[in-house]
Amino acid sequence: MSEQQETFPLTVFMLVKTQPEWLAFDIDTRFRLLEEQVAPILHKHRDEVSLRFYDIEFYNARVTDIWQWQARSHHAYELVVEALRETPFWDRYFAIVEILPGVENAYASNYGRTPLAA
Repeated sequence: MSEQQETFPLTVFMLVKTQPEWLAFDIDTRFRLLEEQVAPILHKHRDEVSLRFYDIEFYNARVTDIWQWQARSHHAYELVVEALRETPFWDRYFAIVEILPGVENAYASNYGRTPLAA
């Protein structure tokens, strides 16, 4: 098991689609809203949960972004989602299309094997 798996055993891929309201904001407003509304949540939970953003609108019409969450526990992830649901980022600025939780290399870990990697 890798150190990353031990520290952040849960990975969640949140597939989201930007909404017209978000796209109507200029870039400065978008970054200000992220700083005001999302950054405090990330800061509060930084020891338990991390977030990475992926833009995929260039290659996909159903979703525009993937938010990759890594959490030390299901509960830590749930607390972040509860906080996000209290902001306009959840289903107003972005539609939450699909949530895909996973455990990295569980297929190998569950059998005490070394995971296949390249």
